[in-house]
Amino acid sequence: MSYNILSQDLLEDNSHLYKHCRRPVLHWSFRFPNILKEIKHFDADVLCLQEVQEDHYGTEIRPSLESLGYHCEYKMRTGRKPDGCAICFKHSKFSLLSVNPVEFYRRDVPLLDRDNVGLVLLLQPKIPSAASPAICVANTHLLYNPRRGDIKLTQLAMLLAEISSVAHQKDGSLCPIVMCGDFNSVPGSPLYSFIKEGKLNYEGLAIGKVSGQEQSSRGQRILSIPIWPPNLGISQNCVYEVQQLPKVEKPDGDLTQTEPDKTEVLVTAEKLSSNLQHHFSLSSVYSHYLPDTGIPEVTTCHSRSAITVDYIFYSAEKEGVAEQPGAEVTLVGGLKLLARLSLLTEEDLWTVNGLPNENNSSDHLPLLAKFRLEL
Repeated sequence: MSYNILSQDLLEDNSHLYKHCRRPVLHWSFRFPNILKEIKHFDADVLCLQEVQEDHYGTEIRPSLESLGYHCEYKMRTGRKPDGCAICFKHSKFSLLSVNPVEFYRRDVPLLDRDNVGLVLLLQPKIPSAASPAICVANTHLLYNPRRGDIKLTQLAMLLAEISSVAHQKDGSLCPIVMCGDFNSVPGSPLYSFIKEGKLNYEGLAIGKVSGQEQSSRGQRILSIPIWPPNLGISQNCVYEVQQLPKVEKPDGDLTQTEPDKTEVLVTAEKLSSNLQHHFSLSSVYSHYLPDTGIPEVTTCHSRSAITVDYIFYSAEKEGVAEQPGAEVTLVGGLKLLARLSLLTEEDLWTVNGLPNENNSSDHLPLLAKFRLEL
């Protein structure tokens, strides 16, 4: 399950978004029992929660989930932000191999001045057969600001680099990956397409067009090439770069003098490409439009907007794609999507007075998927 549960502090700081709601449904004392009831009802093996407020996490959310058999890991946003991301899993189903928080704020990179975070866990399924691969589960809540697509893409690249590092197995293959969260980007946007296609040529793209949240791009900067500076240590393929230490050469030939210059030139040329890539083969659990009518599904609905911004992506062998040799990292085993919880349309939600309402206590809907792990 991926679920943005709406931090109470953020609700109160943005009360203009909830003018349509009856006051009582906005109180945490009303909302939390409802959210817990939903979590209990759907009974997922793994929960990826966003906007988990730290004080509520410590006093109510974590104890309640632990009593339901979940082990909880939490990463709070940096700065003085009150909330963060949690990944909770049934300890009857998985054991924890590693916990890898990702902070998108970097003091040494002026571009990265926002306090968003991600969390990446490596889980080992508890099944009798010893041959089960680990599963990499990632959760994030990317920057909201519709005009800062440069920051959103860089935050995504940082998350992908961490996933790549965590999911790499000893034999060089990748274990199955599930990447959840609130990406603050709509289906078909450049950021969304990059996740699904594994490539994005961003030359000439306005920073306000990256996420597709807003239509107007008046007076907007174009993405710089490269988007993020080299000292971030992440390549245009969204993996951590091996930091090359300057070699101490023996002074016994001219060859060593000319070699470093050549590599310098190559590195610069690579850096100036406007192509981003990643080597995961990711599919979306949801198709974002109702099959019969083509009306958009929505994952969030309040006074300002009703759109899809939440996703569950998973590694799947893409069908009918001519595999370029070496383009994909081989997947051992894989995830097969068996079922998903239906989403609703904006019209559906306004018939129950939008979100939050008497029954649904966040301004987002929960996303839920059932997978089979192919061994």
